[in-house]
Amino acid sequence: MERDGGGGSLFFRGLQNRSHEKMKLRTRKSTLYLSQQKRTGRGGDFLGENIYLVLFTIALRICNCFLVQTSFVPDEYWQSLEVAHHMVFNYGYLTWEWTERLRGYTYPLIFASIYKILHLLGKDSVQLLIWIPRLAQALLSAIADLRLYSLMKQLENQQVARWVFFCQLCSWFTWYCCTRTLTNTMETVLTIIALFYYPLEGSKFMNSVKYSSLVALAFIIRPTAVIPWIPLLFRHFWQEQRKLDLILHQFLPVGFVTLSFSLIIDRIFFGQWTLVQYNFLKFNVLQNVGSFYGSHPWHWYFSQGFPAVLGTHLPFFIHGCLLAPKRYRIFLVTVLWTLLVYSMLSHKEFRFIYPVLPFCMVFCGYSLNNLKLWKKPALSFLFLSNMFFALYTGLVHQRGTLDVMTTIQELCYNNTNISSASVLMMMPCHSTPYYSHVHHPLPMRFLQCPPDLTGKGNKSFPNFKQV
Repeated sequence: MERDGGGGSLFFRGLQNRSHEKMKLRTRKSTLYLSQQKRTGRGGDFLGENIYLVLFTIALRICNCFLVQTSFVPDEYWQSLEVAHHMVFNYGYLTWEWTERLRGYTYPLIFASIYKILHLLGKDSVQLLIWIPRLAQALLSAIADLRLYSLMKQLENQQVARWVFFCQLCSWFTWYCCTRTLTNTMETVLTIIALFYYPLEGSKFMNSVKYSSLVALAFIIRPTAVIPWIPLLFRHFWQEQRKLDLILHQFLPVGFVTLSFSLIIDRIFFGQWTLVQYNFLKFNVLQNVGSFYGSHPWHWYFSQGFPAVLGTHLPFFIHGCLLAPKRYRIFLVTVLWTLLVYSMLSHKEFRFIYPVLPFCMVFCGYSLNNLKLWKKPALSFLFLSNMFFALYTGLVHQRGTLDVMTTIQELCYNNTNISSASVLMMMPCHSTPYYSHVHHPLPMRFLQCPPDLTGKGNKSFPNFKQV
């Protein structure tokens, strides 16, 4: 009996031990699961990324905004802030593009909404009217930077994504442009975010409706925004098995809704139905009116424009093109296609090819990831060289046209005899901002330079600087 009792107790002890072991295994499994869940949660606090990375990117772009105190091109004021100021405060000046209905009100409406909120709150001081729109653009650019990082983390790994992210953040031209109120800046932001939802091999967030909606919105803001997307759209159509469904149930509804949205907005502000996208393409492409503001040889983008925009990233871009996997050929095709199309137009500017710069950063990041011996010197070279160009162009180059507006602000707000004051700007047309940087109905005039749109003048549209 004692043996049986001892055997029974051993038997029950064995069961207890086994039960205890099972409990241990369950605990370990749930602990591993919870730790993995914590890691995932920590990475998905905001915009699908670590909250500290998000805050760092936003803080960097805010600093970027305040460290860009120079003027680039007239369009950053005359096609956005000046139009928005006129929409809200009912005084100012609209350029000939608006009288000819070449531009749409969709993009200025963003800043007009900001101005209206500030006006209703009684906070429409001139400094807030200048900086709040730029800070809003900086925030959108930060979101685009994070989307590029997230995309590369899906397509490759975190290490490659970090190098692409580094290249994007330290690019001098991105620093120079990404906080400006240019349609090209918004075009670039929408292109990056749309690329995040584009059906690429390895992407986890493919969504045809989302990416096509963003492309359509970019087209409404700036019709030439569709140029980089033509190879990408053809690739998607070619690889899609349900082609008819893609066109009928996704592309066409998205195009109809966004175009209707644009037509309604422009109908409200122009007072008549206007298809500004057609007018824009007709004047700038078919009639080549853009050449009035300067023309360049066909090879300018390849010999000057593209190398200047890439800057010291250029050797890393070439190296990355040689090393990157075949699935990234579509990015290279997009870059080359965009350069070729813009090369066919006589009027060329650096900012026109800004939207393809993020595609180039993918190859630059891939190059850095594959460097072994020279990685630290390469990183130092990239950072220091780009920081020099970014600080020079942001703080020194072409800042006089903004500094003079500070003098005019002082004339408006510190002068007791303001009723008898007026301003005449004797300088190239549209060199300075206007009432968006004064916010006072001070009589101001400037030299104008509209092109001959009657067809009676020189059809070749000579450069206005030569007139």
